[in-house]
Amino acid sequence: VLVNVICSPPQNYPLYIRSIPTENELKFHYTVHTSLDVVDEKISAMGKALVDQRELYLGLLYPTEDYKVYGYVTNSKVKFVMVVDSSNTALRDNEIRSMFRKLHNSYTDIMCNPFYNPGDRIHSRAFDNTVNSMMMQVC
Repeated sequence: VLVNVICSPPQNYPLYIRSIPTENELKFHYTVHTSLDVVDEKISAMGKALVDQRELYLGLLYPTEDYKVYGYVTNSKVKFVMVVDSSNTALRDNEIRSMFRKLHNSYTDIMCNPFYNPGDRIHSRAFDNTVNSMMMQVC
């Protein structure tokens, strides 16, 4: 199970949501919105130290019985959230970190597109391909 969510600041509404499998999508929406509160708490707790760091990976936000939720924040305060099945022990922190970097790079490519309006939902074949390749790697 992998869920990728990108939320724009400051309203925290999702720009992109993708989950496999899709039957529990509502549960994942709830988990993601709960994790956004944890992201905000971590950002406010770090304060100015976060601005000084180049690494914006927040790590494990919180584990549940079934899932692990990871977070990442860009310099422009766009939040990435990833939900992974707890039974997947093959994924290490370094793999999650590199997956977030790939997502961030792909998101940057979208933002450089002159036809994309910041704040709109993301509809990009290249971004979908990046997310699909990550999901196939994990699942």
